[in-house]
Amino acid sequence: MDAGQDLVSAIPLARSVAAVRPRLEPMLDLEWSQAIELPRFALPATRPGDLRQAWVHRAAEDAVLALYRRASRADDRLPAPWWLRAMASGRLESRALGFRIEDRITQLLARRPGWEFVPWAADGESGYWEFMPSERGASGHSIPTTVLNTDRHSGWIDVLPAHSAGTPDPIAVAGPAGLRARLGEFETER
Repeated sequence: MDAGQDLVSAIPLARSVAAVRPRLEPMLDLEWSQAIELPRFALPATRPGDLRQAWVHRAAEDAVLALYRRASRADDRLPAPWWLRAMASGRLESRALGFRIEDRITQLLARRPGWEFVPWAADGESGYWEFMPSERGASGHSIPTTVLNTDRHSGWIDVLPAHSAGTPDPIAVAGPAGLRARLGEFETER
């Protein structure tokens, strides 16, 4: 009896070390989620500038834009800051200009009574401002007047009037100067 003679040819030969090196490619979704993720040690935010701690806020602007463009080809609803979407479309010159717009809104609203910054916006976003007196005021609205940044138009600011049911259409505001000019109108809704 010949035991094992036929098995030798059935067992493949060992491959060389060079042939077994795995080829690793980054998973774009994971890479992007890490790019917008805030560090675990982030302190509570009282203004948009406090949230600028993720990779998208600190890395070289061209690297951020390149990664965003690659990732957004696969997902057109990719979570991202408004200013990055505006830059990618060619309508905003730089991240610094986006930060400046957010900071001017902060300078205007932070010193006015009733306005509060809400940091827990959608992933990657910069937070938004709410006019608290418009919530549960005389009109009984359950959702206060809200000021948020947008890439929807070149004024970069939308206002959602106080409401209770169904989100109203946003009011396009012509930048921080336009917001300043219309604040009285927006603060009268109670």
